[in-house]
Amino acid sequence: MPLSKFSFDPKSLPVDAVAGEAALGQERMLEDWLRQRFAAPPDWQPETADESLAAQRMTAASVLVPLVQRPDGLHLLLTRRTDHLSAHAGQISFPGGRAEPEDVSAIDTALRETEEEIGLARSHIDVIGLLPDYITSSGYQVTPVVGLVHPPFELVPDPNEVADVFEVPLAFLMDGMNHQRLSVELPEGAGRRHFYAIPYGPHFIWGATAGMLRNLFHLLRA
Repeated sequence: MPLSKFSFDPKSLPVDAVAGEAALGQERMLEDWLRQRFAAPPDWQPETADESLAAQRMTAASVLVPLVQRPDGLHLLLTRRTDHLSAHAGQISFPGGRAEPEDVSAIDTALRETEEEIGLARSHIDVIGLLPDYITSSGYQVTPVVGLVHPPFELVPDPNEVADVFEVPLAFLMDGMNHQRLSVELPEGAGRRHFYAIPYGPHFIWGATAGMLRNLFHLLRA
């Protein structure tokens, strides 16, 4: 059963474990270093969470991992989905969505969906690389597209899809001490699913979004 279709409050679950890896060095969160890492990545192993047990038929999708250049360092821009959506309602996510026939690439999908969802024009986004595709339990094969975002820019969120847009310091997200491991027992004997969560203030980042952030963390620390 997909986690997205199973009604439960992840914030109420006990923490099974904290990943606990050392925080990423500040030098690895600078623009030039990031460009070099994506241009010539080392050997590294992506992490697959239990929630990636998906249906055999996958729907292609892309998300943008938007790294915003701020005076105090890079920040990650995230959205909170509206509560009435049929999939992943109310969850924290990257801007993005399913591929359309007119999209020429996964990058094109991410840039188009970002502009449609939050009004961030692609002229502000400098794509520096891709993370490995992430398979979700809801049947999506998601390509995370990493891009540097150059301020100033204006955001115009689509009120039908996006309830909030906010930023989190990349340094906070790239610290294994902030990565929690949670689990939930699915109904009807469907088994126990394990997933990551990264709480930040009032925001609870979990599931596929936290899983993709774990892969960004692994790539940058490799």
